Amino acid sequence: MGLPISIHLRGIVDRATEARAVQRVWDDLRTADHVFSTYRDDSDISRIARGEIGVDAADPAVREVLDLAEEARRRTAGAFDVCYAGRLDPSGIVKGWAAARAARHLDLPGVDWYLNAGGDIALHSDRGRPPWRVGIEDPADTNSVMAVVDVADCAIATSGGAHRGAHIVDPRTGAAAAGIVQATVVGPDLVWADVFATAFVAAGSAAPGWSLPPGYECLLVTDTGAVMGSAGMPALLAVPQSVDPARETGGPRMDAPTTPHGTAGLARP
Repeated sequence: MGLPISIHLRGIVDRATEARAVQRVWDDLRTADHVFSTYRDDSDISRIARGEIGVDAADPAVREVLDLAEEARRRTAGAFDVCYAGRLDPSGIVKGWAAARAARHLDLPGVDWYLNAGGDIALHSDRGRPPWRVGIEDPADTNSVMAVVDVADCAIATSGGAHRGAHIVDPRTGAAAAGIVQATVVGPDLVWADVFATAFVAAGSAAPGWSLPPGYECLLVTDTGAVMGSAGMPALLAVPQSVDPARETGGPRMDAPTTPHGTAGLARP
């Protein structure tokens, strides 16, 4: 899939069981790449684009993903769309879908797990065990984190141009995304966390015309450096940490009224 992927396991499990679970994760991700990669001439998506096969003749996962993509388009009022300029490219939804699907193999008794696929994170820790502490990168300084969340069983997706440049456009207008340089969404499902994060960036400074469903929270960084968070986001924040131990950072704090995105302002210290 052309993404850095890492897996971390905590708990007591024999090496053979662990190895089998991790291998199944890789196998699922490779299968998704074979079906959906726009860089492979033999992928189902590439063959559909060339008119060689229809969706019904493709791997059944294609129909599943395209149905999800259509639901995502409706739920975000068009701010997320896998069709742009007459071209079908489901990459924006496949990453989260494939990672969430593959992560199911890590559900082993007594094992906490964390899977990171290019910034799309699915994780789990059993009740009574320590949560995972996940840093949210500072888009202005990718060697530092701007906030840290302590979470036990959820998904985290971050969208923006800190690493890949300005690659997101508003599919409704064709214009490059502007106004929001980074969006992080935390919620129960990785597919939808990823969709909503991308849609926030695509919608930019304009009111998006949709709202996060219950159970999802967001942290947004504007092109002016302002930080905004949804009403429930502060409850997830832990003490921020810098990648450089010598650099001291303080925590974001709520200090502003509701914004057009239905979020509250967070001030950098």
